[in-house]
Amino acid sequence: MTTWRDVPEPVAEPIGPMGWVRVVLRGGVLGGLTYGCLVLLLIVRLVERPLFGLQRPVTPWITWFVCRSAQVILGMRYRVRGRPMRQRGAIVANHVSWLDIFTLNAADRIYFVSKAEVARWPGIGWLARATGTVFITRNGADALAQKTLFTARLRAGHRLLFFPEGTSTDGIRVVPFKPTLFAAFYDPALLDTMHIQPVTVIYTPPHGADARYYGWWGEMPFGPNLLKILAARRQGGVEVVFHPPVAVRDFPSRKALAAHCEAVVRGAMPTVTGN
Repeated sequence: MTTWRDVPEPVAEPIGPMGWVRVVLRGGVLGGLTYGCLVLLLIVRLVERPLFGLQRPVTPWITWFVCRSAQVILGMRYRVRGRPMRQRGAIVANHVSWLDIFTLNAADRIYFVSKAEVARWPGIGWLARATGTVFITRNGADALAQKTLFTARLRAGHRLLFFPEGTSTDGIRVVPFKPTLFAAFYDPALLDTMHIQPVTVIYTPPHGADARYYGWWGEMPFGPNLLKILAARRQGGVEVVFHPPVAVRDFPSRKALAAHCEAVVRGAMPTVTGN
């Protein structure tokens, strides 16, 4: 059966001389800022960890600064609509690209939930671990330990961000949310206080570019996708839409909660995309 993944990927234009200049300049500044601040974060964490344990009153601000600065370095238009919730709980969002790391962290102080393989990626894995990412596996034997970890992080006041689609997409559609990822929200220790905030991430391509310009999905390699964005003469933009949070206890099951969040996230996508 043919799926949206079988649609040919956009063809990237060759990078010209000035494009490579932008790659060097943007990449150098972004890389220097990211890993320079990572060193600072690790130093601060040496003090923060013994004093506050799971709570991180300082280091998330360093991550926020880096990610907000990344939007300026890349030259992307950036807009936030709505407000991050103040209640205890988690965020669920559609997943478009590796850019989501910068996009969503620039909007709020959050912690990502990611597949365990990311922890082993060169460079990125180290960055993810340092910033407090929670790694999960599909191994049923790890389910109890992962649930215990989720509960501890949420009770510490961390806002964990899940991507319920389970994959990144082409950026012009939202694929079905996996209800399994919502099971942790129904822990009896959290049920009465837990809230979920749906968030829609909408990327706008540069003028005249393919609508899927910022999408990173399927078997796309990371390197060429990164170079394409660093080399762009004109960038597009991204909008982060925070929807009203909902109480987990108001939904009878994880399937009902997943369906509600999926509908809300999809409903904010531009209708012109055919989503």
